[in-house]
Amino acid sequence: MTPPTPSAAAPLEVTDETVDKSPTPTTPKGSESRSPGRLAWKRFKRDRTGVISACIVIFFFAIALAAPLIAKLYGKDPYTTYASQRPELLDAFSYPAGPNGGMSSEFWFGIEPQLGRDVFTFLLYGIRTSLGLAVAATIVTAVLGVVIGTTAGYLGGKTDYLVGRIIDILLSFPSTLFFIAFMPVIYGLFVAPDENIPTSLRAISLIIVLSGFGWASLARLLRGQVLGLREREFVEAAKVTGASPWRIVFKELLPNLWTPIIIQTTLMLPMFVTAEAGLAFLGVGMIDPTPDWGVMIQRGAQFYTEDLTFMLFPGLSMVIFVLAFNLLGDSVRDALDPKTKR
Repeated sequence: MTPPTPSAAAPLEVTDETVDKSPTPTTPKGSESRSPGRLAWKRFKRDRTGVISACIVIFFFAIALAAPLIAKLYGKDPYTTYASQRPELLDAFSYPAGPNGGMSSEFWFGIEPQLGRDVFTFLLYGIRTSLGLAVAATIVTAVLGVVIGTTAGYLGGKTDYLVGRIIDILLSFPSTLFFIAFMPVIYGLFVAPDENIPTSLRAISLIIVLSGFGWASLARLLRGQVLGLREREFVEAAKVTGASPWRIVFKELLPNLWTPIIIQTTLMLPMFVTAEAGLAFLGVGMIDPTPDWGVMIQRGAQFYTEDLTFMLFPGLSMVIFVLAFNLLGDSVRDALDPKTKR
């Protein structure tokens, strides 16, 4: 007896053996394509020191921006001499009559000796002035350094030689000495010797002097980077396609230079903060009654033996900001360039 043959139309029974259990190719978790910026941000978030430093820096900039609003809510300003309205705030020697420099619920950080100005609002506006000048000088310096450094490195030849010699000369100058020497020269170009120097002119002159001597180090770094990049294949390919020099610089070279630019900028700003405060302390930068970190420290140095608090607050706040920004710069460098380890 012949066994029955299965009908061609009979449905195929689906069993476990007939199912292809081979794993479906999937993208491993965490291996998806990420931009260098995302990778740097991820590395930065793992750096606790960098995150804390960033929070401190943001806090200082928030205070600087909101200084007028905070002063309005506080009910005082940095220019009013409250001791002239209320002589009891100062003792017979013109020092704060209250303990700890006159600190109280009315004057949170006390009052200034002799004049009786409110220290808290003076410090708020001092942070605003110092950070504003430092940020402006940093932006101008970065623009000059990027333009001059990339141009010299890309063009090469006589242009590179001339720019290189100018950079060498500027870097050989004792910067602090020339800051002190050039400030009166700039003032004399616009104001007669017997006239008062406007605060705006002092601020502009500070920015010019700081950026005029500060761009050389960044330009030298970028010049060396561009000298190495201009011989690369992608630059040669851009030349073959007929791209203009400006397009090559801005589209091909600059995207490869953001890391050194950002790192140098984060290290430059705290340097300008201390330089500006030093010039104010020496009397060639911002001067009293303009609120400024250097002005407060210069005033506090006159009274620190009898009243330390007036000098303590600006000095401590400036040290905290500069230290936090320097640590932030180190963290940014490590995040952008993981090969460098502290």
